[in-house]
Amino acid sequence: MSDTLMAELLAVALEAADRAGTMLRDGRPAGLGVAATKTSPIDIVTEMDIAAEKLITGFLTERRPHDGLLGEEGASSEGTSGVRWVIDPVDGTVNYLYGLPAWAVSIAAEIDGEAVVGVVAAPVRGETYRAVRGQGAFMGDRPLRCRPAPAFEQALLGTGFGYLTARRAAQAEVVRSLLPEVRDIRRSGSAAIDLCDVACGRLDAYYERGLNPWDFAAGALIAREAGAMTGGRPGSEASGELTVAAPPGLFEPLQGRLEALGAWHD
Repeated sequence: MSDTLMAELLAVALEAADRAGTMLRDGRPAGLGVAATKTSPIDIVTEMDIAAEKLITGFLTERRPHDGLLGEEGASSEGTSGVRWVIDPVDGTVNYLYGLPAWAVSIAAEIDGEAVVGVVAAPVRGETYRAVRGQGAFMGDRPLRCRPAPAFEQALLGTGFGYLTARRAAQAEVVRSLLPEVRDIRRSGSAAIDLCDVACGRLDAYYERGLNPWDFAAGALIAREAGAMTGGRPGSEASGELTVAAPPGLFEPLQGRLEALGAWHD
């Protein structure tokens, strides 16, 4: 992986995220409604999710026609270059539907299945987070660093909940057990933003079950490049079973506690 390729992938991701974020922020219809549902009646897609993914994939195909694509709203192609783009056009769709600010455009470039470039643009926050593997994480031009690990009982955690009733009930039980043991728990509604908040020290840690690759590909890279550890169950990478991000010293006890609580299954 040459520096020239990494710089090109980063520049393309930044421009694609900026274009999509600007369209989503400035072009949100006053009467925005649900265009479709997926896994349950509350797992929604809006017309703007679809339009944003179309904008992003069209731009990426124009700039890098031989790359593969994987998008939340259905984009899928193998490509021949060895690079694959993993795209969440609106991470935090329910927030976007309701006019809440915690939503983002998430774009990662993978080589051989590993994220090497990640960009998360949060237009309502006016912030764009970025990372290149081995080159650190930044918000704009400001280097990012996660907080040093606090004592477990002083940790501020972020999490999220799935859309299926049984999963939400199981996740509520995990929260019920964890809440008395830590400083507090936050739920923003965007996994990408939560991972970037770990990177910039607004959260001590984050965990969630049920994420898809487009939910965490960019944000997890940004968190790692800011000094956090990421993973799933002990000995496993982040996955749909479980995604955990925290600084060394907090990651291990949090991962162990989540394993004991069965946070990786419904």
